[in-house]
Amino acid sequence: MKISFYLILLVILTNSAFATTYNVSTEQQIKAVIPKLIPGDQVIIASGDYNNWSVEIANKGTKAKPIIFKAAADGDVIFSGNTSETIFKITGTYITLSGITFKACTLIKSANKTGILIDMSNSSHCVITKCVFKNNTAKIQYSPLVVISGNGSHNKVDDCLFDGNVDSQDLQVKITKDTAPQFTLITNNAFSSKIKVSWKNGNGGECIQIGQDPILLGNKEANTIVSGNKFYKCDGENEIISNKSSKNQYLKNYFTENDGELVMRGGHDCIIDGNIFKGGTGGIRVNGTGHLITNNKIDGIKTAIRLMYGMAKGKTETGFYIAASNCTVSNNKITNAVTGILVGDSKNEDWTGKFDTVRYPSPVMQNIAPFDNKIDGNSFKNVKATEVIQ
Repeated sequence: MKISFYLILLVILTNSAFATTYNVSTEQQIKAVIPKLIPGDQVIIASGDYNNWSVEIANKGTKAKPIIFKAAADGDVIFSGNTSETIFKITGTYITLSGITFKACTLIKSANKTGILIDMSNSSHCVITKCVFKNNTAKIQYSPLVVISGNGSHNKVDDCLFDGNVDSQDLQVKITKDTAPQFTLITNNAFSSKIKVSWKNGNGGECIQIGQDPILLGNKEANTIVSGNKFYKCDGENEIISNKSSKNQYLKNYFTENDGELVMRGGHDCIIDGNIFKGGTGGIRVNGTGHLITNNKIDGIKTAIRLMYGMAKGKTETGFYIAASNCTVSNNKITNAVTGILVGDSKNEDWTGKFDTVRYPSPVMQNIAPFDNKIDGNSFKNVKATEVIQ
């Protein structure tokens, strides 16, 4: 028994001895270190101001020994200035990026490259944590600050702050015909002070967007979980969170004083449970089929939950909007509203000339009413009309 104990101890000590901490303060130094990294290693970025980096991290850590890139002190490593490339591109496995601040960065396009602060591309089990994204500006519409892309899985963004960013999407899960990141976890982040975008069509200012093409790709499953996040004075556009894919979950998030809604713009079979909305202009807007909208608390919002008309129905028809159907709306607590639940908003809305009907072979009239939805067990207090059907 003693021999076995000492052998185990020797293995632990030997493995620990191989882990190395590297200290870097330049782009050249971090690029020189990256090929050397093995599971358990740490790279410490010295406190200071930085700009114009473009670093790819393709290393492979392990669950027990992730490879960690971190600020020497949280908040003291600050990236700023123009960027037309990706500052940190994470393509490996079990990589953690921690404590970095991106402040007053301007995302621009140059030589067919577009600036991104962090891209988790085809990565798996990687983490962005304790990072700050403050007062950054996108000069190209629909540009995300942080993007999860490719066919990776189980990536996480947690305990980050997105504050005062302008004309950008803060966080995007990118879905294409060939790629859909799986099981992304977006949790315990704060989003705040996002002013209206300057783009003419008013789009491109979401805090979180999961999927980009609900008309042709909304059926693609992402299995993303968005939980425990806070949204305060997020006014970038009408969609604070834009769901455009299927089988995602929105759990126990907190929304207060926002000009916008949690929107099921496309996709199906999502769960919206246990969220709190307090003040602001919107609650939950629903298109698509099979969503569960349960146990949410919505207070001080004119219309708490909206089930929308569509141009098409179900999971097989193509429509710029899909009518809300087979959704369950139950056990929600709605207080201080004009309308609690509106069944049938945007009736007979005419979209002629407002989207490309060649690319999207959809009728232009929003004339298919919500159908086969189950609405029960909801509670209402100080609500003028608890349920309105149009």
